Amino acid sequence: MPLAKRAQILGFLVEGMSLRAASRLADCSINTVTKLLVDVGMACAEYQDRELRNLSCQRVQCDEVWSFVGCKQRNLPAERKAESGVGDVWTWTAIDADSKLVLSWLVGDRDKEAATMFVSDLASRLSNRIQLTTDGYRIYLEAVNSGFDVPVDYGMLVKHYSEGQQGPERKYSPSKFVSAERRKVMGKPDKAHISTSYVERQNLTMRMSVRRFTRLTNGFSKKAENHAHAVALHFMYYNFGRIHKTLRVTPAMEAGVASHVWRLEEIAALVPEPVAKKRGPYKKKPR
Repeated sequence: MPLAKRAQILGFLVEGMSLRAASRLADCSINTVTKLLVDVGMACAEYQDRELRNLSCQRVQCDEVWSFVGCKQRNLPAERKAESGVGDVWTWTAIDADSKLVLSWLVGDRDKEAATMFVSDLASRLSNRIQLTTDGYRIYLEAVNSGFDVPVDYGMLVKHYSEGQQGPERKYSPSKFVSAERRKVMGKPDKAHISTSYVERQNLTMRMSVRRFTRLTNGFSKKAENHAHAVALHFMYYNFGRIHKTLRVTPAMEAGVASHVWRLEEIAALVPEPVAKKRGPYKKKPR
């Protein structure tokens, strides 16, 4: 497939289209779109894992956003509960409050093991002491303690909500926000910067830009691996290829990781071209 065609399909995907919608507009097989997503998703994950290192961030915010693969956990049949890669899945994200760069993410469960892996990966990408903010999820406490080898200024933003409303509207309207409590957990965090506003806004960007995160639709992921590839593609485009309206540059440029705005052709070209196999002379088989 020509590079321009691959870039066109990636453009459809990063703007929130489903695989089938992309295949219709690009006039190609859905298997072709899926194969392109897998190849580019793997390449994007490898590139960002390599390049997002030794970052001099000052303030980092973390959160986790819910989605599911196959079906929701509560609807999972009893015979599939032991099966891995189906049911609820969480994407852990860490964003630099200044450059808006998403420097670490993890697709997995919402448990202690996933939290520890996520925080450890985040710590390995930093070059200096930071102020860290998370929500009130208690698993973060042990994860931060074990994940950071250097001191960190850590604060929690604990939000309080009223009781959820009754009736069909509860599916669409969240509980009413009541108050937020800023807690100092470790070190000397500046209370004025104990906030999760940027990472929560990034969660909204993800839901608007990745079809698999759209609520109450049939666009959810059917395979956990493809879900992770879609997340990697989203963050590649968000970090390197999409100009942030506030910054007027991409987050990667603001963080000093990139020197220009990446085009979709450049993202597609992260996948190495296949090498043609040398073929010998044709020999007619004896009957």
